[in-house]
Amino acid sequence: MTKQSYIYIMTNYNKTTLYIGVTNNLVRRVYEHKHKLVDGFTKRYNLTILVYYEVFDNIENAIIREKQLKAGSRQKKIDLINSLNPSWNDLYNSII
Repeated sequence: MTKQSYIYIMTNYNKTTLYIGVTNNLVRRVYEHKHKLVDGFTKRYNLTILVYYEVFDNIENAIIREKQLKAGSRQKKIDLINSLNPSWNDLYNSII
């Protein structure tokens, strides 16, 4: 049985900074970002809003997609978010 994996995009209140991550437990990982439980980029830039995510059947495909998104321009990331979440709502409550 394969475990689901996720890529996700977090932003801050002003939507000025984007972070792309990969995880095998989206609820736990976003919770960690929201409550600043892990030191690093998301804590430093107060990235607490989940604005986009994708689900994968295995971690390998999720990592490939993460690298693809990270290599793209900021505008491509914004366009991707706008295509599925045009209001940039926090999606956290929809996954818990």
